[in-house]
Amino acid sequence: MADIIDMPKLSDTMTVGTLVKWLRSEGDAVKVGDMLAEVETDKATMELESFFSGTLLKIFAQPGSQVAIGAPLCAVGQPGEIVAAPLPAVAQHLPADGQDKSRAGSSPQRETAGQTPGGQPIRQAHGPEPVEGQPATMQAPAPSPVAKPPDTPSSPAAKPRDEPSVALAKEGDARLRISPLARKLAADQNLDASRVTGSGPHGRIVKADVLAAAANPALLKTATSPVGASSLATGSSLFAKGPIQADRTVPATNMRAIIAKRLLEAKTSIPHFYLEIEVDAEPLLAIRAQLNTALEKEGVKLSVNDFVLKASAEALRRVPGVNASWTPSTSSGQAAGIQYHGAAHVSFAVAIEDGLITPVIRDAHTKTIFQLSAEAKPLGRRAKEKKLKPEEFTGGTFCVSNLGMMGVTKFSAIINPPNAAILAVGTTVTKPVVKNGSIMVGQTMVLTLSCDHRVVDGALGAQFLAALKDLLEKPALLLV
Repeated sequence: MADIIDMPKLSDTMTVGTLVKWLRSEGDAVKVGDMLAEVETDKATMELESFFSGTLLKIFAQPGSQVAIGAPLCAVGQPGEIVAAPLPAVAQHLPADGQDKSRAGSSPQRETAGQTPGGQPIRQAHGPEPVEGQPATMQAPAPSPVAKPPDTPSSPAAKPRDEPSVALAKEGDARLRISPLARKLAADQNLDASRVTGSGPHGRIVKADVLAAAANPALLKTATSPVGASSLATGSSLFAKGPIQADRTVPATNMRAIIAKRLLEAKTSIPHFYLEIEVDAEPLLAIRAQLNTALEKEGVKLSVNDFVLKASAEALRRVPGVNASWTPSTSSGQAAGIQYHGAAHVSFAVAIEDGLITPVIRDAHTKTIFQLSAEAKPLGRRAKEKKLKPEEFTGGTFCVSNLGMMGVTKFSAIINPPNAAILAVGTTVTKPVVKNGSIMVGQTMVLTLSCDHRVVDGALGAQFLAALKDLLEKPALLLV
């Protein structure tokens, strides 16, 4: 009797998963726990685990296809069994020309849906939803390239396939901005990455840009040489008159689609209001420099964000009313209310390819700044590599978003439901300040708190910011 493995739900926001790559082929013997495929969710890239032992009889989802939760991925059974994909069918992610080339020329016939030819029922296996504190059924792998799109003629400037440096090319004197996944995909496609136009932050080349260029070589930029003295004199290379990028439309990835949906819901359903406060950053920067210098041999390197995370956890202890969530009424008759959280699970925003994710430091109020720093760094690294487990990016009660390292002086962040607030951190600015009645050069930092007015009123938010300011301006308090 054949067993069907379906697409499991791996996060609370996941609705579909993209089948990136099969690790096994039809006819291979597999056992429980073997990794069958790589699946990209809206949060991370993970490996699909086999729930049965036997032979991989049939693969229903092709690389590059988007598969809804509960839709069939493959069948495992005894050698010789014939199975067909039960309904519902896989929703394919089509190439730019609108044709499903991965199945071109094939039209598999269906047997009786849900049964083998002999009339035996097919059991279906749904991957269990992740449970906090328990390992997920899919384990996060190292990032790997997505399935190869249809072959396209290589451009004259493309390098041989065995030269990985093709995606590490330099444009002028600056290293090319390209994500690791896009770099691998460009190498697989023999594309000169320096000729691909990036649509990511600061012109960064992402996966969608490489796929678009592979499908339509006309999108590739003309090869350029380093800017020389004659170019500088005429300005011809510095101030080109052509378009800044090719006009094109690319499909939204799972992550971008979910981000768009959740942020729209958050902005339209949560009554935001914003509070701003300026902090004297000099004491924080001074103690940070002292600690990093004294503890350099021990490998300690504290960041400004480490201090902000620790101060946020302590401010939540002082003003616990901000550590809460709005609970809406339900159809079963449960009235709307406010859920107050006994622990400060502080998350922080990390920018990744085509979106962002918020790793969570659990029980941050119980940890020292050194423990927070040691935990935050690997979480941030795994987030960028899309290796986080579901329990590492869910369950946060308060969030910190820091754009200071990008030179942003101040901004207002959108609340990440079900949190009642999010803190936006700007860069440190050197400017004239008044201290003890005298004007002098100082260093300040602007913090902006976005609040859910259903949970946090203005006075409560102001109390939280006052506590945060006190802690950051007396950073020695964060070391106890």
